Amino acid sequence: MWDFIIKGGPIMGLVILCSVIAFAVFLERMWYLRNANIDTGKFMQSISNKLKGNKMMEAVDMCNTTRGPIARILKAGIMKYDKPRSDIKEAIEDAGVHEVPLLEKNLGVLATIAHIAPLLGLLGTVVGMLKAFQVIEVKATSMVPINPGDLAGGIWEALITTVAGLSVAIPTYVAYNYLVSKVDNFVLDMEKSATELVNLLSNQRGL
Repeated sequence: MWDFIIKGGPIMGLVILCSVIAFAVFLERMWYLRNANIDTGKFMQSISNKLKGNKMMEAVDMCNTTRGPIARILKAGIMKYDKPRSDIKEAIEDAGVHEVPLLEKNLGVLATIAHIAPLLGLLGTVVGMLKAFQVIEVKATSMVPINPGDLAGGIWEALITTVAGLSVAIPTYVAYNYLVSKVDNFVLDMEKSATELVNLLSNQRGL
């Protein structure tokens, strides 16, 4: 493996750095989303029971002791339970504005790596081919016969960086799309839970 890295030239270092960053971001996002995940249906049922019993503070305490963005946006709405429907919705929307960026954090890094890794591979290919043609030029100018071994180094660099760039880009793109789908599901659950809470609080007060 080390020989492949060396033969790939300096561009290989950038490709490897991209792979390390992408892997670290993926693990961090998976850990964050896993910790933020809850049984939304069960949680909403518990909140609903508390609110129907006019146990507002107990509902707030339940939100405080529950991890994840859904609990936090519901808490913002419950804290406005005695306010008009529009104020409740506004409080939930304001909380959501802060929560969604936390869910999407660093996803842009994965998207960037997925796009630039093949370009780095292409750059390495061009650099490798330039070296190969440089050898041809030097040999031809000196009237020295050219043999395949003279070109091997440049061709190696050209092929290895291309393979490395694609090997990083493909799984990174898959990981990015997977995490985006997870975030979309979170946002959808947040919207459904928020709507249910607003309707519940409005019905409680007959609004």
